[in-house]
Amino acid sequence: MIAAGIDIGSRSMELVLVEKGRILESRQADTGFDPITRAKELLDGLTYDGIMATGYGRDLFETAFDRTGTVTEIKAHAAGARAQFPDALTILDIGGQDAKAIGLLDNGRVKKFEMNDRCAAGTGKFLEIMARNLGFSLDEFGPAALAAKKDLAINSMCTVFAESEVTSLIARGADRSEIARGLHLSVVKRAVSMLNRVSPSGPIVFSGGVACNPCICSMVGKALDREVLVPKAPQMTGAYGAALLLEKQWAAA
Repeated sequence: MIAAGIDIGSRSMELVLVEKGRILESRQADTGFDPITRAKELLDGLTYDGIMATGYGRDLFETAFDRTGTVTEIKAHAAGARAQFPDALTILDIGGQDAKAIGLLDNGRVKKFEMNDRCAAGTGKFLEIMARNLGFSLDEFGPAALAAKKDLAINSMCTVFAESEVTSLIARGADRSEIARGLHLSVVKRAVSMLNRVSPSGPIVFSGGVACNPCICSMVGKALDREVLVPKAPQMTGAYGAALLLEKQWAAA
């Protein structure tokens, strides 16, 4: 039987098809303003026996599609991360709209988690806005910050005030790569604080789209003096975990 996992986030949605734990297909699309239509496009032409939805749009998806269940992002990312790193006890997921630190028990069950979902600060959306303000593409932003010789302190944690602070720094002729490094550091400080509260030691599995940013990965590892493990396709971790949990449900039935 083929299980589909779909992760509908605020910025993008990911789909993974799994058969006996093996990935058969994976797809990604922007969520846009009409997530159900985008989800239908993502599923077009695929054959599957059931879907497990996770992410912000999971409840909306469940009402629109048959053969669907839902699972929280916390459980989905935990399952996806453990499938790729069986000894993982700590997971960091920074998505478009929120950031999560998850601590696991030895058996893979969630022990504790911390979540920032009340503002964009510390999320992928924050990085996206600031990259645009500095004239970087998202692909350029991380490497540019990583290459900067120093970081300029960004004091505002609020996205709106940080945007004004960046504008002031640009007007004073500050180096944009150094500003970028300071912005990355502000995101890392939030992530490190959450990680320390849920699981203070051991390797960290970094999932979600922001795990593709080399500067964030490097800064998190150095700040905590811990190994940071990044899945091959970190943005697919939630969808993959959802599909695996559906297979587990079938096996238990």
